Parts: sequence; structure tokens; C-alpha cells
Amino acid sequence: MIRFRLKELMADKAFKENRRITMDEISAATDVHRTTLSRIANKQGYSTSTDVLGALCEYFDCEVGDIAERVREKPEE
Repeated sequence: MIRFRLKELMADKAFKENRRITMDEISAATDVHRTTLSRIANKQGYSTSTDVLGALCEYFDCEVGDIAERVREKPEE
């Protein structure tokens, strides 16, 4: 499963810039709809496009691996 780290990136940017970062601000800067950002941040297993990932990389000045990570699923017993 892929896990998105949007909330962590928002918290890191807020700390570095000593201000609050909102989904509305990210949406305005990236042209990614706020609903999409909310789903990325909160919905487990959400799937998004490479265009969205690219826009978020530009906004946060990071690599795709900083936004998304693979989480191994535990095998059922």
C-alpha cells in the first residue's frame, strides 16, 4: 500500500516558516483541488495522478519519495 505524507510535509513547512500552512493555500499554489488534497491526507489507499504528485513536489521542494512511501501489508494469519 502507498502512504502519503502530506500532513507531515505540511507540519515541517509550517515549522520551518513559523506559520500555519492550510490545504486552501496548497490548493491555490498547486491548482490541486482541496478535496483531492484532503483525500490524499486522510483516505487510506487513495490513488492520485503523477500530475498531482509533481505539483506537490514543486510546492514542498521535495522528491516523490518524500511525499509517498510504500508500506508493506502484514500477511493475514
